[in-house]
Amino acid sequence: MSEAESADLTSGDVQGLTLSRGLKSGGLRRVGAIDIGTNSTHLLVASVDPALGTFSIIQAEKSTTRLGERDPETGELSAAAMERGFKTLRRFLDLANSHQVEQVVTAATSAVREAPNGRDFLQSIKDELGIEVDLVSGPEEARLIYLGVLSGMSFGERPHLLLDIGGGSTELILADSRDARALTSTRVGAVRLQRDFIKEEPLSPQRRSFLQAFIQGSLEPAVDKVLRRIKSGEKPVLVATSGTAMAIGALAASEDDRPPLKFHGYKVSRSRLDRVVERLVVMTPAQRREISAINDRRAEIIVPGALILQTTMKMLAVDGLVLSERALREGLIVDWMLRQGLLEDRFSFQSSIRQRTVIHQVQRFAVNQERAEKVASHALTLYDRTKGVIHQDDGQGRELLWAASMLHTCGQHINLSAYHKHSWYLIRHGELLGYSEAEHLMVAAIARYHRRSLPKKRHESWQALITRENRKCVAEMSLLLRLAAAIDRRPEPVVMSLSVDASQHQLRIELVPDRSNRDLSLEQWSLESCAETVQAASGVELSVSVQG
Repeated sequence: MSEAESADLTSGDVQGLTLSRGLKSGGLRRVGAIDIGTNSTHLLVASVDPALGTFSIIQAEKSTTRLGERDPETGELSAAAMERGFKTLRRFLDLANSHQVEQVVTAATSAVREAPNGRDFLQSIKDELGIEVDLVSGPEEARLIYLGVLSGMSFGERPHLLLDIGGGSTELILADSRDARALTSTRVGAVRLQRDFIKEEPLSPQRRSFLQAFIQGSLEPAVDKVLRRIKSGEKPVLVATSGTAMAIGALAASEDDRPPLKFHGYKVSRSRLDRVVERLVVMTPAQRREISAINDRRAEIIVPGALILQTTMKMLAVDGLVLSERALREGLIVDWMLRQGLLEDRFSFQSSIRQRTVIHQVQRFAVNQERAEKVASHALTLYDRTKGVIHQDDGQGRELLWAASMLHTCGQHINLSAYHKHSWYLIRHGELLGYSEAEHLMVAAIARYHRRSLPKKRHESWQALITRENRKCVAEMSLLLRLAAAIDRRPEPVVMSLSVDASQHQLRIELVPDRSNRDLSLEQWSLESCAETVQAASGVELSVSVQG
């Protein structure tokens, strides 16, 4: 299959090719992806061919759940919106399971992210429907959009600007075929603007000018960031995705003698887009509903969405855009394939996104990387040798333990005193791409509890952990990090490795020095001082010795 063929797996010919080859080789896998957005919730069911490293969409569903219609006084998700969400998710899960998917990956974005009761909503979903929804941050949402667009479009050697206009936020990304250079998310979206600023339509000239100024002011930091990272001589391609962009593309295409059968890859000039916008802003919602290319709900919010698109193009000084049908939900499929080790080639760099984002934070906060790597190595040795004794983790915690180990001293960047608390704050409010919101909180909490007191109910870092399972994982992983960090007593690592023997109520650790006759009494004393905490947390008795 050529690169051009594999770039767009939604086309009929290529989809058939992917499926037929997959059926010959066997081993097709099915996965579902649910995107819980501000205006609508989407389901994709994908057929993944591990041999080819490709996927095709076999089912796509959308439901207008309108989670963005929050309580105007409290900002909370309304009971009606949550009920719409529950009904849709229940139906989508039944549909995905009917395709015998092996997993459903789910993400919630700005509406749930910003609502005071958003996490309670996600906990209710887990309790009632049995699925754990990832609450993704703005930058992580942008990264998933990048993966989705990249899966359906060949970037070649040119950088691309990706614009996704959602109901509650707008993501602007500068990327090439290897990596994303800038990931931004701004709290300006079609539903948000409609709710907050549009009371009467058609818009008056004054109200339109106000909206354009507000949009420009909101997007300026994001636009400035991406423009600074465009290299001299480069001319990026603007790619627009989302329902707003597709609807505007359909209206623009209606001027063609032969409108395209599909809009993925369709090009819209800035002058044509301006004509579409001018046509829309002078219409009432009722008049827009008469347009076949716009559904009823889109007719209500397309004007603010169109103004975001038009204003962004003006700020970026581009004269046209390309439409992409792929975005966050396809990105969820790609991210799942990356975690399963099923993608290489142009996605290979993204497969290490978790490790690279942690190392970036290590460097940002001037953490001693050599010492951090040694602590992480000891922590992972303890993890591997103490399963069933210190922890009952199924594998998820190992990667979180590594990340926390690498970053556990970053709080020293602020102050040595109580630096573990500063570490929690820096990690919690830093950028960890590739991690869900829940995983991000867990990494921060593992680092927080690697020293001093054990977790307490009153601690903010403990209260932030949503589920009982997350708290159990943090308690176990932080205990392992506590032991590994206790060995890190000197500027240069002197413990080469650990010999660990764990039984039901005993944990024996033998320190192996980096050279013969090395005095490790300091490290032995430090590790033995953890014995009381280990006993209190796990009921296990700790004993420490030094080899030789």
